[in-house]
Amino acid sequence: MDFRQLNYFLEVAKQKSFTKASQTLHISQPTLSKMVKNLEEELEVELIDRSSRQIDLTDAGEVVYMQGQKIVESIDELSSFLYDIMHLKKGKMKIGIPPLIGMLFFPKIIKEFRKLYPSITIRLIEYGANRVQKEVEKGNLDLGVVVMPVDEEKFDVIPFVSEHMMLYVHYSHPLANRKSISLHELQHETFILFNEDFTLHDRLIAECEKTGFEPNVAYESSQWDFISEMIAENLGVSIFPQSIANKVDSATIRAIPIVDPSISWDLGVILKKDKYVSYASKQMIKYISSKN
Repeated sequence: MDFRQLNYFLEVAKQKSFTKASQTLHISQPTLSKMVKNLEEELEVELIDRSSRQIDLTDAGEVVYMQGQKIVESIDELSSFLYDIMHLKKGKMKIGIPPLIGMLFFPKIIKEFRKLYPSITIRLIEYGANRVQKEVEKGNLDLGVVVMPVDEEKFDVIPFVSEHMMLYVHYSHPLANRKSISLHELQHETFILFNEDFTLHDRLIAECEKTGFEPNVAYESSQWDFISEMIAENLGVSIFPQSIANKVDSATIRAIPIVDPSISWDLGVILKKDKYVSYASKQMIKYISSKN
């Protein structure tokens, strides 16, 4: 069905006159009559009773008129929704974020983004970085924030943050007053790490193995604050990004730069390759990129 045909019929029914309808629609009366006739032929019913001088609708015409009005209203509403989305008045997105990254960066990001786009709904879902990658690849998340590197054949990547990793120890630890530390000096330490859902788990073990030792991992957790509390009780040491130094209690925990080798913590926003990116997601990416 040609939408114009339906629209022209509705105007004729509303005006109860081909002449008035043609003036309202700014088309010739013969053209209007032809369009309405074409609609009748397509639907295989008569919509207008042409036996009288006044325009009267047939029973079928009444049904098409009532349902046609709903169709036109729905299309107008759809146009409005698309306009709102195009102009970022509305939209929604799901973002996967590891708890540590979320805690360090996203309260401020979400607060400022909501000020700019209050009608965009953001759902934050906490997963470890490994899980975030899997969910983005499946299409269950619009965006993910992960520790780099990732498979760039699967994902488009927007760099986000780059920091250095540091050793965190109890203030009474023999290394607590050091200005810097080499990774190989930690081969006899008891480590507290994130669990296997987190990219940092595999990354830190791999860095230790490259230095020549396998770390003694006594505890694993999915919560950075629980790990920091374990350090505060002098139950082991851990390696966190530099930003964590501003979150832990400096009276009980010391942060020491690791310089040999220097371990970087590079974050990126990832999207599944070739997946449609909503206008809301595009604007979030643009906003995050502007903060780099």
